[in-house]
Amino acid sequence: MKPIWARIKRDHQRAGRFGYRLFAFATWIPVVSMFNHYVGELAWISGPSMYPFLNAEKDQTTRNDVVIKYKFNAPYGLRRGMIVTFWCAIDDLVSRWQVLRPHSADSGSRNPYDPEVEAVKRIVGLEGDIIRTRSPYPSPTVRVPMGHVWVEGDGGKRLSRDSNDYGPISTNLITGKVTHIVWPLHRFGRVQWWDYAGNIRN
Repeated sequence: MKPIWARIKRDHQRAGRFGYRLFAFATWIPVVSMFNHYVGELAWISGPSMYPFLNAEKDQTTRNDVVIKYKFNAPYGLRRGMIVTFWCAIDDLVSRWQVLRPHSADSGSRNPYDPEVEAVKRIVGLEGDIIRTRSPYPSPTVRVPMGHVWVEGDGGKRLSRDSNDYGPISTNLITGKVTHIVWPLHRFGRVQWWDYAGNIRN
């Protein structure tokens, strides 16, 4: 009888260790979920809108760049040259996130073109800036209104649908800042947005 009881004891101890590990794993699920929802997450970029800064190898590979999207206080501390994600209009040429989000109760904070899709663009102008626009914007210059920013894709008119198509966007639409490139590995590192701040059109 002794071997049987010894086996039962070992099985009980084994089950206890498994249960503890399962419990420890489960306690981290809400932590990770909260982090992804409020702090930051990985995002896969597709489309040529931000070429050549993002998806620079679009003609050589079907793999998409992977970036870190920092969400905390996303609409605040904005600077010219920063790359941001926001709810926005899209068509076949617009860089977009692979994840669709449900409609928000605050429909006034969504772009009417496609309120469930996020786009990624570079901030070219802040509130009060006078921007030299491109076609098809109806006037050659525009002053960015309060609470708005002017965004454009690095790919230019041919590859990007941006503020030149739909005007300045409300900062309330901004969902995150692109802070780091994770993939491809040879470009791994922080996004040095300040290098572009002196080269933007305004």
